[in-house]
Amino acid sequence: MTKFIIRRLIGMIPTLFVIITISFFIIRLAPGGPFDREKRLPQEILRNIEKKYHLDEPLIVQYGRYLLDVLTGDLGPSFRYYDHDVNYFIFNSLPNSLILGSIALGIAVTLGIGVGMISAVRQNTWVDYTAMSFAVIGITVPLFVIGPVLMYFFALKLGWLPTSGWITGPQGWVTIIMPVITLSFPYFAYNARLSRASILEVLRSDYVRTARAKGLREIVIMFKHVLKGALLPVVSYLGPAFAGIITGSVVVERIFRVPGLGQFFVQAAFNRDYTLLMGTVIVYSVILVIMNFIVDIVYGFLDPRISYS
Repeated sequence: MTKFIIRRLIGMIPTLFVIITISFFIIRLAPGGPFDREKRLPQEILRNIEKKYHLDEPLIVQYGRYLLDVLTGDLGPSFRYYDHDVNYFIFNSLPNSLILGSIALGIAVTLGIGVGMISAVRQNTWVDYTAMSFAVIGITVPLFVIGPVLMYFFALKLGWLPTSGWITGPQGWVTIIMPVITLSFPYFAYNARLSRASILEVLRSDYVRTARAKGLREIVIMFKHVLKGALLPVVSYLGPAFAGIITGSVVVERIFRVPGLGQFFVQAAFNRDYTLLMGTVIVYSVILVIMNFIVDIVYGFLDPRISYS
């Protein structure tokens, strides 16, 4: 196990290196630049600005300089937000996105597995059909529809919840309810359908029949024997799901005005703010790589057939 963990940790380095390299050149080679305006700047001013940020150097030199800065933990200055550097914006906004995403994913996984279990046990009944119909709605309806609908009913019509804000504001944790529900809904739906299919498959296996033949109670069979094997596909899904729920929170953050990293990701793309866009890409990539690493470790504990030698 220890050797496997060390190998996986070392394997993260070339993966992140490739991601940073490809992202750097794609972003730099895209049309437009960070200092493009409706009214063009005088050439003298533009040259001075490019010299200040080393944009007048060959692209390969800029890449080498940026890579060295990243290795020291410096993501560079923002080309549009002059008051602070990229590190400041990421370290002040990323925790908000992580809080929102972690709570949403926790709710999605808990409810999804619970609903999937009930649907599998009550297969082909009205409970199963209702739960899976609800899951289909969660998969098909996009976040930018779910969010405004919740806002219309719970904020504008009923007045129970605020339309926007964050937990650091005067209204506190109540502001996170609608963003969490909106963000968790599609992931709850995927988890419910995935859990149901996996549990049904395990319920038909030989060792479950043997456990029933021994006279074990159904609840013991479900939680001790069925769930452990049935959770393998769900755990595999959690790695990219966590990264997806963090990046997917861009839409939710815009709707509910959550001060997360998503707003800077969108604005950096529009503004061609190279360093801020690269910083957000690196952060999202690190989250995805780390979550896949954690999934690999958890997978081994759930499935004894997996060998780490």
